[in-house]
Amino acid sequence: MAGNKEVFNLLRQLARNAYFYLLPLSSSRKKFILRHQVFDACGENLFWQPRKLPSDPKCIRLHNNVVVAADVTFITHDVIYLLANRMGRGPCKEHLDCIEIMDNVFLGHSVKVLPGVRIGPNAIVAAGSIVTRDVPPGTVVGGAPARVIGRFDDVIDRQRLESESIEIGDRFDPRRIEQAWRRFEEKHAENHAEKRTEE
Repeated sequence: MAGNKEVFNLLRQLARNAYFYLLPLSSSRKKFILRHQVFDACGENLFWQPRKLPSDPKCIRLHNNVVVAADVTFITHDVIYLLANRMGRGPCKEHLDCIEIMDNVFLGHSVKVLPGVRIGPNAIVAAGSIVTRDVPPGTVVGGAPARVIGRFDDVIDRQRLESESIEIGDRFDPRRIEQAWRRFEEKHAENHAEKRTEE
């Protein structure tokens, strides 16, 4: 009887994950997360872009104003114990640990967060980083493994200054895209001129 219950729970979890994956908008995924209390805790103003739910969501706490970009992965356990046990080095058990994301944190595209990590508050994790240890408050980290590469306030202040020169509106508005290309070309023209001066 216990086996049937386990199979039923597994099928229900697979169906839930498939449904979540097919939700078209990050706003609809956020509503799903809140309605079903997916995580151990979830604060206000969550932005959740990934289409996949973590395998152990109850080991994850998200505080207020957390922005999670596409393809971010939360890893709360490993299966190294299988290797050790098969080598006769056991008995070893599965390692399971928690992850906590504090207030005002941005996790960039394809970030991987490993077990036992606390990030922030006021922290930015650059795209593609692998977070193997705590991220100090007020920092920007990047790399594999992630290391401090800047200050949170510097990035936020720069973003504010840059956004003042961008027209507000739909990001797919052709005028905004033209303006972005103009800024891109100006920036690269300046960089090219600086290189020629150095030579």
